Amino acid sequence: MSDTYKQGGLAIIITVAFRNIFRNFRRTMFCVVAVAIAVFCIIFFSSFITGMLQSMYEVVQVFELGHVRAVSAQYEAESEYSPVQYPVAEGKSLNAALEQIKAIPGVRAAFPRIAAYASLQESVIKHAALWGMSMNDESVANRFNLTNRNDGLVEGRYPAPDSNECAVGARFAEKTGLKIGDRLPLKTVSAQFSDKLWSPVITGIFRFDYAKWDQETIISDFTRLQRLLGLDDASQQIFVYADSPELSGRIAREMERILSPDDVITEWKDQYWIGMMNMYEPLYFMIYLIFLIMACLLIVNTITMIIHERIKEIGMMGSLGMTRGEIVKVFFFESLFLAIAGATVGVVLGGLLTGIGQFFPLRWSSLTGGESVYANMPVANAIFLHFSAGSLFSSWLMGVAVSSMFTLFPSLKSAFVEPVEALRR
Repeated sequence: MSDTYKQGGLAIIITVAFRNIFRNFRRTMFCVVAVAIAVFCIIFFSSFITGMLQSMYEVVQVFELGHVRAVSAQYEAESEYSPVQYPVAEGKSLNAALEQIKAIPGVRAAFPRIAAYASLQESVIKHAALWGMSMNDESVANRFNLTNRNDGLVEGRYPAPDSNECAVGARFAEKTGLKIGDRLPLKTVSAQFSDKLWSPVITGIFRFDYAKWDQETIISDFTRLQRLLGLDDASQQIFVYADSPELSGRIAREMERILSPDDVITEWKDQYWIGMMNMYEPLYFMIYLIFLIMACLLIVNTITMIIHERIKEIGMMGSLGMTRGEIVKVFFFESLFLAIAGATVGVVLGGLLTGIGQFFPLRWSSLTGGESVYANMPVANAIFLHFSAGSLFSSWLMGVAVSSMFTLFPSLKSAFVEPVEALRR
């Protein structure tokens, strides 16, 4: 038998290890299930967190900053009050600046926007955010409804250019009882610090699946709000959209040469919440590792029991000529096969879940207990699980590598079993 072993070399060791995993079905299943659950959890949480981050990226890019946003330095310093008296690109022609920005390679679209606060009259909601946007143009470049990937209209239409009209969010309409055709009396403050009373007609109701906008936003035509607030031909903000988010840095540098030296240009990735979430990436990895280590502890315990139960077998292998290193390899390969089987099962189940989950969103409001929990975060109500073949492979590799590393230590224990002493037991 010793000669046969020596002729087969590593192939014999692998064959013996593979056959051993079928000797105790229950023990094998415990190990496989433990690793499978760990790898499945890694895939699910990784997919969920990636989906949440992508939702946050999309919200910031569509609603908060674009891929690149330009405002004046004075506006940036007082941005929490949305002051309209500080136009961007002051001293320059807004239309000329927009044309120059659109000519930058990689720029898909550039739009002026105005944001202001409004006090509502004859309404249960007393304050709202008033946004001036060219929605007919912006809807071509962006998909405002973050779940259905459309313009977000659920009823009516968006305000016509330079019209005394507005659109409101679905939650806003529900709370106030307003409907299409109603007037919405409000008061805002112009760039000259004078009160402006306005009573636009509601022509549309939108649902963007983004709580902040659905609850408290009124959308009017940019040109109409520009005139109402006394901005002449200026704009408070410029939103720029690129062919790819990765181009934002280069586009921002090009915009610095076009706009005024005092203007502040911000990339989407510099947004506070995005920076904070990206800072937590090492923590995400630690959470994944904890799941895997818990599964590995079961394998370690199982391999230790296997060695204890098969002491006589270890003694026999030693007496037949196997060296200590070769005995260690038998147990190591046995545990490696278990890790591979468990990781493969976990990847298959995780891949099926994330593959299906990318088409059926998880509702953030259901997970957190209501919209108020996440209303101040730039995250949509719908979170799609992120399916990635690369993520599945890395999870499988991580599961096999960590499990194998942990089982190496109990496998080494078999090397210190003396054959004569083992055969006496």
